[in-house]
This record gives sequence, structure tokens and C-alpha cells, in this order.
Amino acid sequence: MVNFFPLLFILLWSSAFISGKIITLDATPFAGLSFRFAIVIFGFLIYAYFKKEKILVPIKNFFESFLTGVLFHGIYLGGCWYAFSVGVPAAIVALIVTLQPILTNIFSGPLFNEKISWKQWVGVILGFFGSIIVLGIDFNNEYPLLGILTCLAALAGITIGTLWQKKLSGNIPLSVNNAYQALGGCLFNLLLMTLFENPSIHFTTSFILAISHQIFFISFGAFAILMYLIKNRSVNKTSTLFFLVPPVSAVMAFVFINETLTKFDILGLVIASIGVYVATRK
Repeated sequence: MVNFFPLLFILLWSSAFISGKIITLDATPFAGLSFRFAIVIFGFLIYAYFKKEKILVPIKNFFESFLTGVLFHGIYLGGCWYAFSVGVPAAIVALIVTLQPILTNIFSGPLFNEKISWKQWVGVILGFFGSIIVLGIDFNNEYPLLGILTCLAALAGITIGTLWQKKLSGNIPLSVNNAYQALGGCLFNLLLMTLFENPSIHFTTSFILAISHQIFFISFGAFAILMYLIKNRSVNKTSTLFFLVPPVSAVMAFVFINETLTKFDILGLVIASIGVYVATRK
């Protein structure tokens, strides 16, 4: 089952872009994220209670998990969703965030003494190239500056969060760790909601289904798997998996919401898959 985790993570994480797109039609970004993580907090705490895991942890461990949540759930997700809301195309957002494995590879060596082989760099380059093919970026358009800046903030958030979590992983039970991360994300998004938006949530059928997907399959599924992979694998091999997200998302969009799947999407999926295989093989 553990060997299946990377594939399961890719499938779940890729599906988040579809449900996230649906959510932003019925909710402002920071309000939607705050609502999502408020529920996630209680879900993980209830799980920890019945598993008889220690919920009250030293303040140092609490702060470490809380900050991870601010980085992943606040800065990363908040930055991406805000960019969507001001008109930055999903392809541009995805392209900027897809730089994360490259940055992680650069910094994981000096921080964790992880040796990056030339084969891994070849895999990283192929993965990034495959993602660009799928995204089909049009650089002739002008995009909102604030949206681009929040994308860069999101890139910094997920990169620093990945490196930070690797440094701290294993200190407290995973469910308790995730609960306090969700608390950090919830409070940070509440702050952004208060400062920058007129919050609204319309509880339509599509919103309820999409937010349920985000809570159960992404927060309880994909993100928990990501924390496990960061803890038990090299951080650069784990981050390389993100290169498969754009092509797999394109295939899912074709299957579930009738978006067009082009020959370039298929080509990008093949190249990105080869890149991830080369970068993660032993």
C-alpha cells in the first residue's frame, strides 16, 4: 500500500484543481479556505482522540505545525486562489507553482545533505518541460500584477513549507500535526478574509460537493499522504511528483468536466511521467 502512495497522491492532488475551480464560483477565496480548514481541524482532532493520540503537545511542536499550516494552507493555497479570483489563468498559476520542485532540489542539498544526481536533474528538467507543454502558456497576454505576486508568494509558501516540514517531521503524531496545520491555515485565511475581501459563501449543491471533496479527499487524503512522503522519502524525490499534477489534471478535466484534451496534453503527460520516473528511481 505504501508503494501506492505516490500514485494516489498525484491522483488526489490533481483532482483538487477541478473542485477548487468549482468552489471559487460560489465563494470568495479566503472565506472558502477558512470554512474548509475549520472543518478539517475538528476532523483530525476527533481522529486523534479516538486513536488515543496525545493532542496537547509542547508549545514548540505546536508552533512548528502551526507555521507549516500558514505556509501550505495560508500562503500557498491563499495565493493561488486569490490569483484565480483576480483573473490570472490557471495555467499561469500552475506554471509558477510548478517551479517548486526545482527550488526544492536546489535547497535540499545544503539543508539536508541530500545528494542530487545528474539523473535526478534530467528528470526534473523533463518533468518541468512536460508540464509546460500541457499548460500551453501564452506569454503575449498581460496579467494582473497583484495576482502574479500572490502566485510567487504561493511558490515561496509551498517550497519553504516542504523544506520546513522535512526538518520537523516525526515530532508529533501525524493527525495532531495536521490538525494544528489546519488551525494555522484557517486563522491565516480568516485574517486575509477580514483585511482584503467581502466574504461570501453560497451553499449550492455544487459548492457542497466540491468542498466535501476538498475536505475528505484533499485535506484528509492527499495532504496527509504528502506529509507522510516528506517524512519517509527524500524531499527532492517527493517534490518531483508535482510535475505530474498539470498533465493528470488535464486528463481529469477531460473526463469529469468535458474540457478539451489535446495531443499536447498527452505528449506532456508522457514526458512528465518519464521525468518523474527518472528523478525518483533508485
